[in-house]
Amino acid sequence: GLETYQKILAEAMEELGVETGISTRGNGESFVADCTIETDQQALIPDSYIDVTAEKMRVYKQMDSIMNEKDLDRFKSQMVDRFGKMPEELENLFYVVKVRNMGSKLGFEKIIIKNGMFIAFFINNQMSPYYKSSTFDSVIKKIVENESLLNLKQSEGRLKIVARGIDSMEKAYGLIRKL
Repeated sequence: GLETYQKILAEAMEELGVETGISTRGNGESFVADCTIETDQQALIPDSYIDVTAEKMRVYKQMDSIMNEKDLDRFKSQMVDRFGKMPEELENLFYVVKVRNMGSKLGFEKIIIKNGMFIAFFINNQMSPYYKSSTFDSVIKKIVENESLLNLKQSEGRLKIVARGIDSMEKAYGLIRKL
């Protein structure tokens, strides 16, 4: 459900950006337009929390448009004030958005969080200026500093980071913050 929603929303936002000439995901130094997240964790707004579809869509859109952590935390507080204590699935969704935003800033095109594994795929284009950037250098240094936790691997021409024992969105968020 979330992946389909993200795809539809991304297409709509891209279309809006093309129509208006405004970048819909302008994050300055980012080398990645968007970071895709795949997870086996439940990450959604359950009907038991918000049962009006239009309201859910508004909340999803607003969450998707928030690019910094402070604003996302503020929005989360507003949600708790308005709808009450959040269920785990919605907490996970907030972590998904945080991981996606950080992943995009760090140069990851895709992050998979499944079966206790965290796999972050770097930019596929090996000629990208990203690989000569201070962002890439910083990520590599953090991998070396955390070599007991993080492994740098390359398969099928793609560079990726692999970590084991990441069995929750909260742990995934803690891990990506270390980068």
